[in-house]
Amino acid sequence: MQALSSSQDFKGMLEILLRQRPELNPERVRDLIDEKKRKVGAGYLTDQGALFLVAADLGVSFDNVSKMQTGLKDIYIGAKEATVVGRIMNIYPIHRFTRRDSNEQAATRTLVIYDKDAKVKVKLWDKHTTIPDEMGLQAGDVIKIVKGYVRAGLDGKPVINLGNYSTIETAPDDSSIPTIDSMTITVDAINSLQDNAVISGTVSSNPRVTDFVNARGEASKSLQLQLSNEAGTRSLRAVIWNVDESRVPKVFRTGSKVHLIGVRVKQGNPQYGSGDFEIHGDEGTMLQFSSSQEDVEVMPLRIISIGEETGRGSFMCFAVDRAGSPLTLTIDNSLVSSKQLNEGAMIECVPSRIFGNSVTLSKDDSYVRVTDEGDDASFPTQSKFEKKIQDVQISQDPYIIEAIVLQAPETAEVSTKSGETIPMTSTLLGDDTGEIRLVGWRNQSAGVNKLNVGDRTRLAGVTAGSGREGKVELTLRPYSSITKLS
Repeated sequence: MQALSSSQDFKGMLEILLRQRPELNPERVRDLIDEKKRKVGAGYLTDQGALFLVAADLGVSFDNVSKMQTGLKDIYIGAKEATVVGRIMNIYPIHRFTRRDSNEQAATRTLVIYDKDAKVKVKLWDKHTTIPDEMGLQAGDVIKIVKGYVRAGLDGKPVINLGNYSTIETAPDDSSIPTIDSMTITVDAINSLQDNAVISGTVSSNPRVTDFVNARGEASKSLQLQLSNEAGTRSLRAVIWNVDESRVPKVFRTGSKVHLIGVRVKQGNPQYGSGDFEIHGDEGTMLQFSSSQEDVEVMPLRIISIGEETGRGSFMCFAVDRAGSPLTLTIDNSLVSSKQLNEGAMIECVPSRIFGNSVTLSKDDSYVRVTDEGDDASFPTQSKFEKKIQDVQISQDPYIIEAIVLQAPETAEVSTKSGETIPMTSTLLGDDTGEIRLVGWRNQSAGVNKLNVGDRTRLAGVTAGSGREGKVELTLRPYSSITKLS
């Protein structure tokens, strides 16, 4: 092949030689180059020319050096100018931080790319972090990383970093690299632990976004749902940690089809569930929804119960729509206060989000109006949910119960499966058809504790489940209300 003259090519050739002869190090190769130049004669060989002769002695070929491109499985820690082609699986958000040594602001971002043989993380720094947005990159795009340097990640695996002279380029689609669709598996096909998996399924439970504190000590959110097969015969817990709510549709109902791109399959803990596999993603997981997304429209609702304050400037309610479907509402106090609502009142609202049967009305993008249509005959009334104790069955649909308190409330400290200790208060209720236990956990414990023996009480928005010795019992919820009757 034709001799190459630039120092950049010399570095690339040195990387290839070290990769093919890992028992050598750069210092040893330098000695061999100097020795070759002395033997052949000063003035006849450049360092690069001597390297060709050293490589020939060692049985190393530079036939592909002009390409300076390698497969992902061939990259190695310490490489200075790795050029690779891969398909994008994950694009993480930008993470900004302060450097400890200089107190300067810095930014980093991670991509995960793959080819037919391997998956590798690509680390972007500072000015490079905006490149994916500027190029409009998405999961499934094929890109070329030019002149990246490779370091060990926290797990000891190679990570390609972009330096000052590194670039990202779009590349023609490569049929040798599997597509995202071809890698997709269903819930039925999950039978082992996996990293960087692509899983499709049907949302079979009410998806919800919950607050938690992440590993960096920052307030964050997680998306939790159950993902099922088409027949509904297998359902796995799925959690997307550090989720960006803007990436989740405003209307996200049970029955939605979803693709989770770049997730881990972990073994579930039988102490906390069925012990089947679990699906875990993070802020880099790509969420794709196969069905067209609904627009958020004006919803007329009837309020059935008015619950407690959340402690975050909002309160919770239980309501029904015209079809009688039960909904839990979280309403920001700036839109309407709990004192402005009455049980049985009608409202019109434009929600911020609809997750299954959970509706969120936030101050930024919601609207609420209390109407004068409390007697709208087209809407179910509270009587639809009123039951006698003998008619209560296990159900997630809330009940309205009128009963008398038969026992003084008792409070106990209960240890949860996660090791947390929480209060639980219970009492016994009765009507002319029977008796039933009422339980309040956590914040709802205080509501039960306020009851006295002999109180005639109206409970709105309580649910029924299996309690002690398999008997049906009532549970107070954050959207439940307790009214003492005269």
